[in-house]
Amino acid sequence: MADERETKLIIDDGAFKVLSEHQSPDELYQELISRVKKYHPSDDISLIEKAYNLANMAHKNQLRKSGEPYIIHPLSVAIILAELQLDKETIVSGILHDVVEDTIITDEQLRIQFGNYVALIVDGVTKLEKITYNGDKLEYQAENLRKMFLAMAKDIRVIMVKLADRLHNMRTLQYQPHDRQIEIARETMDIYAPLAQRLGISKMKVELDDLSLKYLEPEVYYDLADKINIRKSEREKYVKDIVEDVAKHIRNAGIEAELDGRVKHFMSIYRKMLNQDKSIDQIYDLFAVRIIVNTIPDCYAALGIIHEMYKPIPGRFKDYIAMPKPNMYQSLHTTLIGPSGRPFEIQIRTHEMHRTAEYGIAAHWKYKENSDGKRVEESEAEKMSWLRQILDWQVNLSDNKEFLNTLKSDLELYSDTVYCFTPTGDVKTLPAGSNPIDFAYTIHSAVGNQMIGARVNGQLATINYKIQNGDRVEIITSQNSRGPSRDWLGIVKSNQAKSKINQWFKNELKEDNIQKGREMLLAYCKSNGIDPSVIMIPQYMNAILQKYGFRDWDAVRAAVGHGGLREGQIINRMKDLYDKDHPQIISDEELIEDVNEAGSHKRLTVRRNGGVAVQGTEDLAVRFSKCCSPIPGDEIIGYVTRGRGVSIHRTDCVNIISLPEDERARLIEAVWEREDSADSSGRYETGINIFADDRKGLLVDITRFLSDKGVSILNMNVRTSKHGTATIAISFSTSGKDELRDVVEKLRGIPGIIDIERTSG
Repeated sequence: MADERETKLIIDDGAFKVLSEHQSPDELYQELISRVKKYHPSDDISLIEKAYNLANMAHKNQLRKSGEPYIIHPLSVAIILAELQLDKETIVSGILHDVVEDTIITDEQLRIQFGNYVALIVDGVTKLEKITYNGDKLEYQAENLRKMFLAMAKDIRVIMVKLADRLHNMRTLQYQPHDRQIEIARETMDIYAPLAQRLGISKMKVELDDLSLKYLEPEVYYDLADKINIRKSEREKYVKDIVEDVAKHIRNAGIEAELDGRVKHFMSIYRKMLNQDKSIDQIYDLFAVRIIVNTIPDCYAALGIIHEMYKPIPGRFKDYIAMPKPNMYQSLHTTLIGPSGRPFEIQIRTHEMHRTAEYGIAAHWKYKENSDGKRVEESEAEKMSWLRQILDWQVNLSDNKEFLNTLKSDLELYSDTVYCFTPTGDVKTLPAGSNPIDFAYTIHSAVGNQMIGARVNGQLATINYKIQNGDRVEIITSQNSRGPSRDWLGIVKSNQAKSKINQWFKNELKEDNIQKGREMLLAYCKSNGIDPSVIMIPQYMNAILQKYGFRDWDAVRAAVGHGGLREGQIINRMKDLYDKDHPQIISDEELIEDVNEAGSHKRLTVRRNGGVAVQGTEDLAVRFSKCCSPIPGDEIIGYVTRGRGVSIHRTDCVNIISLPEDERARLIEAVWEREDSADSSGRYETGINIFADDRKGLLVDITRFLSDKGVSILNMNVRTSKHGTATIAISFSTSGKDELRDVVEKLRGIPGIIDIERTSG
């Protein structure tokens, strides 16, 4: 029988040990070295010391928004990485992760001084130049994520540094302006906390979740904290009694074990309250008891003892040892009725499983080092298929916003999974709600492409059957299959299946798509009065190739042909580049001759006071054109019409851009001086086109949002395609460009919306 062990009770002491504030850089550096020496087999810290000296020099005189020396941040990031027990190169990369982005140090200098691995990791974490993306935050976010995932494929430690960087930024978020707090917390909740979960790093996931909740729902966060603390002593006694009772029975059975009790983190409690529509007083299983044993047989033996002691709740037992989660998590979960009739959860796992649960991929997929500092490379078997899927999306999803939406969707989908079996007994993990088509594509692309039917548990099943836990699925294939149907895109649940189906259509119909794309690009130019020979020149074509990551122009045409990119995206981007290279300058006092129907002449000049006013020898009417609906904040220009005064257009209006040369003399400069020249309420009509995945309730969500924002809808038109996409044209009144930008930014957050464009004539 094992020696009696002291049970320990942990009540929400944080995922990581948070360092005390106001430590000096040297104190933090010594703390870092102390932590590294606790787990690292080599005592040589020269590389870490060299990195610290360089970073300290490079960040000299730089301060964070808190007023602290900037070097505090990279040191804190390195300490988080040391708590994950990562190798020295990762620690060094954490110290240096901001030097290329924020100082004069170059990538080449890092490569020479610290080697290719450190340079690669730092480059993977370094953000792209913002100037490239013209202020489009979604484009910028998506491109940075693409860059990070490509770097992850070469070295998984990139994401470790990025997550540690985000965690420390979240800990110090109180020093940011309120709008930045919301923006960063939202991105953390949508991307980085789910990423930590997919990588199995629960220590990071828990803290990122709770810190996000603190800034996104502060009232909820502090209310939970207050209510949990009110009955803290009572709950501690309750779980302590259970821990002691369980520990006694486990020891009596001769099983060596460590036990602890912990409060569930705030986000977990909050989501349970929302999903079950309960108050915190109605959530009884706020605590979980964890049993850590030496072997897998001990796990099941401990489970039997627990089920003898307490009555298990039917349907609440999960065996993640036999069927691990996609992020490698393994444990036995069971929910039981406690001594006072209150439910509580017990988790049983081995020490190795516990390490994986806490550190996830950092516990397995890392570059281990021997005591002599030499690397032991990780095996191919340790690489996760999920990352390979993301790399497929890099190629297949050329549109940045589609890539971002797919990533968010995938992270959300895999928060709830089902486990099923192949005919040979292999376990497959799928997002809840998946069907046999999803299953087929987890086997192989060829199996999905040649699928003609399926059997579930020996019985024929429809292709839209929702797979349940424990189902045995067999895919029926045929060499005579014509390939997947486009209808499958609206049926499948997993993004992996959608990506592979889209890839089939791209490859199968490549030549047709190239020809179709060529015609669509030329047709768009013709309908918008754009000369293709002017914009389709190598420098602008190369800019498109670089922006969307295509190898050649045929790939662009194919993407347009199969619907991956809209022709307007390509042509308008090239036209913007052309316009920047060929600015049109009209002087403030340029004389314009207007020949009216009677043949008389007027001499007009721009007057720069009032709203949008044009004044000449006679009064002329000034009106806003309906084709492009200019609003305050837009760059505008006037056009002297024949007999109808001056019409005001946006400078990017296609009717202005496509004016014949002999008509361009009628253009006259105009500027905004006041915002009272529209209707009496100071409102201006404008229009947007929303491109979205067609789904039930989409229109309701959009109109409800606009109504809640007080936006008056003037007109709406909806078109849907056979490919499952919808185009919604909306015109409404707005006070100006700032309000319009705010409306569009928030509309992008509605699920299913792919892109939003301003109408331009």
